[in-house]
Amino acid sequence: MIGLLQQRALREQEQLVEQLQGALTSRVVIEQAKGVLAERLNVGLEQAFGVLRHHARTGNHRLTDLARDVVAGRADVPNPG
Repeated sequence: MIGLLQQRALREQEQLVEQLQGALTSRVVIEQAKGVLAERLNVGLEQAFGVLRHHARTGNHRLTDLARDVVAGRADVPNPG
């Protein structure tokens, strides 16, 4: 019984580590995309994030996926304002 509880706790811990790693990876790629857009659009990082978020919402894209495409040069995100 204790072995099963330990195995379950270990599995939950591994899932948490995977979730945190995914969140960190997403955050890194979003920060990179903000930098790319800030440079490309000649705007600040906050405005670049707003542009990225707006484009993701209006295009029904996941923010992380769009950010990854921006960094890779596969997405053209125009400045809406």
